[in-house]
Amino acid sequence: MESYLERPPLPALAGVVRTVWIQRTGAMAYVQRHLPTGGVEIHFPIGGRPQLVGPLTRSEIEVIPAHTTIVGVRFNPGTAPPLPTVLDDLVDQRLSLADLWRSSADRLVESMATAGTPERALMLLQAHLVREFRTTVRMDPLVSEAVLALMPWHPVSIDALAGHLALSASQLRRRCLHAVGMSPKTLQRTLRFQGFLALAQAGAVASGRRGADGMASLAVDVGYSDQAHLSRECLRMTGLTPREFLGGNAERCACDHDHSGSYVPFLATRGRPPIRV
Repeated sequence: MESYLERPPLPALAGVVRTVWIQRTGAMAYVQRHLPTGGVEIHFPIGGRPQLVGPLTRSEIEVIPAHTTIVGVRFNPGTAPPLPTVLDDLVDQRLSLADLWRSSADRLVESMATAGTPERALMLLQAHLVREFRTTVRMDPLVSEAVLALMPWHPVSIDALAGHLALSASQLRRRCLHAVGMSPKTLQRTLRFQGFLALAQAGAVASGRRGADGMASLAVDVGYSDQAHLSRECLRMTGLTPREFLGGNAERCACDHDHSGSYVPFLATRGRPPIRV
């Protein structure tokens, strides 16, 4: 039977990793729809060859073979493991981790193949990332601040954000392209849809602002002008309407997967005061 379980990362990775997960397929292949999140991901099949999934700007369909176990790591926008290039060179691409990490990837593959359990393998992968972030990875602090400001709960204009960071709009765009793989505007749209998805996965109660209810109110809560605006963005991000994507339920995700490790930290940002720009 296919299963998917998200969980929080190790505390040492909490600032750079959004969630980690374990996915198992059953006796049949499983069709997985990967969505844009604003971040990169590591997909590590136990006993197989790991891949880095670059920042996605559209949904990607993957057919995962039967009897496969994958451990994965989803990074926050603006953070990534050691890479030999900037992220705008990796948009919508899958790359072999062995090509990026060379001998260290081979050693990690061997260790994880003999870990005994997926849980132990995931711990080994996270421990490796902790060491890398302590010794080699450097992040752009202004991009990190920009990512927080672009979360969907307090909409901000890109020009105002650039001014707040003492950058020109072109400088902010260039730094976001290098560190995130997409422009600030594209990232803002991606995070807005992720906000809607997090609310739906959590079964959140809509605020009812502007007299709307149900999905229309959830749409307004994350900054869409109305439900039609949400529908257009959902088609662009997933290839499906909101109702199709959520499994027929207009307000709550109906899939059987546990996404709490992803939506809980995302929704926690709702309580932060807006960045004054």
